[in-house]
Amino acid sequence: MKKYYFFLLFWIIGITEALADSGAYNEMMYSSGKIYVVLGVILIMFVGIIAYLIYLDRKLTKLENQINYDD
Repeated sequence: MKKYYFFLLFWIIGITEALADSGAYNEMMYSSGKIYVVLGVILIMFVGIIAYLIYLDRKLTKLENQINYDD
């Protein structure tokens, strides 16, 4: 099953690189200002993932401290 996930991942990466190499696609994204929307969405997702990881780390630390305190 992992083999199929890797195949799908590399296929998606290949498609996105092919689209990114086309000059018309880049020109359209920059000229219409949509590139900033894409970058904004990626930034928001990245910040959300980092915030979630920090939240999980604090929660796990609290649980570990409770377990160590009970022993």
